[in-house]
Amino acid sequence: MSPAPRSPRKTMSPSRGPGARVKSPELLLAESGTDLEGHGLRRTMGLFQLVCFGVGAIVGTGIFVGLSDSVAEAGPAVVVSFVLAATTCVFTAFSFAELGGAVPVSGSSYSFAYVTLGERVAFLVGWCLLLEYGVSVSAVAVGWSQYVNELLDSLVGLHLPAALSAGPGDGGVINLPAVVVVMMAATLLVRGIRESAGATAAMAVLKIGILVAFCAIAFTAFEDGHLSPFTPHGMAGVTAGASVAFFSYIGFDAITTAGEEVKNPRRNIPVAILICIGLVTLLYCAVALGAIGALGADPVSGRPAALSLVVDQVTGSSVGGGIIAFGAVVAIASVVLAVMYGQTRILMSMSRDGLIPRIFERVSPRTHTPVANTWIVAVLFALPAAFSSLDVVVNLTTIGTLAVMAVVNIAVIALRRGHPALPRSFRVPLYPLSPVVGVGFCAYLMYGTGWTTWAQFALFLAVGALIYSCYGRGRSRLVSSAATAPAAPGSPEA
Repeated sequence: MSPAPRSPRKTMSPSRGPGARVKSPELLLAESGTDLEGHGLRRTMGLFQLVCFGVGAIVGTGIFVGLSDSVAEAGPAVVVSFVLAATTCVFTAFSFAELGGAVPVSGSSYSFAYVTLGERVAFLVGWCLLLEYGVSVSAVAVGWSQYVNELLDSLVGLHLPAALSAGPGDGGVINLPAVVVVMMAATLLVRGIRESAGATAAMAVLKIGILVAFCAIAFTAFEDGHLSPFTPHGMAGVTAGASVAFFSYIGFDAITTAGEEVKNPRRNIPVAILICIGLVTLLYCAVALGAIGALGADPVSGRPAALSLVVDQVTGSSVGGGIIAFGAVVAIASVVLAVMYGQTRILMSMSRDGLIPRIFERVSPRTHTPVANTWIVAVLFALPAAFSSLDVVVNLTTIGTLAVMAVVNIAVIALRRGHPALPRSFRVPLYPLSPVVGVGFCAYLMYGTGWTTWAQFALFLAVGALIYSCYGRGRSRLVSSAATAPAAPGSPEA
């Protein structure tokens, strides 16, 4: 039986202050779990499924397609670039782990910002997450299309017509496979979280196995000479490579979007985040080292299907490359599935707060999934995937993601100071040094994106701020609930 609808009147008032609307963690947790009709999400994901979900959200286009771009910037030192990008993620992962264990709700970074830095910052974080997840899914779908062609060539010697496998910017008309993978993911997501989690787990195990097999093949042809010169473009190239490689790690924060559908979230969310970052970093470094050690940096640079090329060259057969292409097709599909899941849950949280239309929070009483939300997201993500290569906004996505991660690190400090007694299943080590260093690494990689990206990002934030001022601010349920609930003793009037 579905739980009864919650009344809009709250027994807990939001924290209020001059110029800020900050929601208390207690209020956020009380509101989570049901929409206004009383339909809620189900806790069905265990630790193994959550780790697989995290791997599914991370490992995809970044390593199967984007490796060549990182190599072009850093050369053999791309391994250092991956470590640098991972280090940035590790410090932020500590912060995500503490916040995810303390406030286990679906909103992820958006919700963490809401309870620490206020509604305006939270909305801009949600705005950046829409860019991060939207562009990453669309770019991943475009990469999926490339590997579908590679797989078809290996299996039957055929290619899809250029008109149906690339957007107008790449010499085609529509990228049909990219649209298909987005719609397939949406279909699975609306069926239920149990089915989605099971499919993601199976795909995650398969793609890890294929990457391990790639390393085993590549290292049989490893030559030390291929690693020299190690840093052909100096530290500037390593930094630029790290900014590009960072795109390969986008998605680990999606683990925290499952806060309302995970069993024992206070324990499982922090553990899953740390396992995923460690596992993915080891995989990326091994794959990059194996690929360059086998062929050298120049043959790998600028090749979207570089892993298939390496296996074909090492084995002297197209069979191995076909297997890698199959792994890439599976891997990239799982990223689309996991990241779309995360996006729908963030939009659900924003809708609960009244900052975007209510349709995004409605949960089906039959499947316990946000059906309308999922299909809207699918259409929004499929359109750019169908008609654009998205290369021009990858840096914009990177800087937006790094900005969100910086906010999450700051949020840990703010939550410690504002709510020191809040139960925490994980605490950031070396606090407050660790989150401060995390902010520093984020700023360092943001600097590496270039001034044109900064200008684009400033414009993007200005548009988000305008939308919040014109729509979200006046419709915020935090204000309406504060108006109907008795003010906390001693709290200032809003």
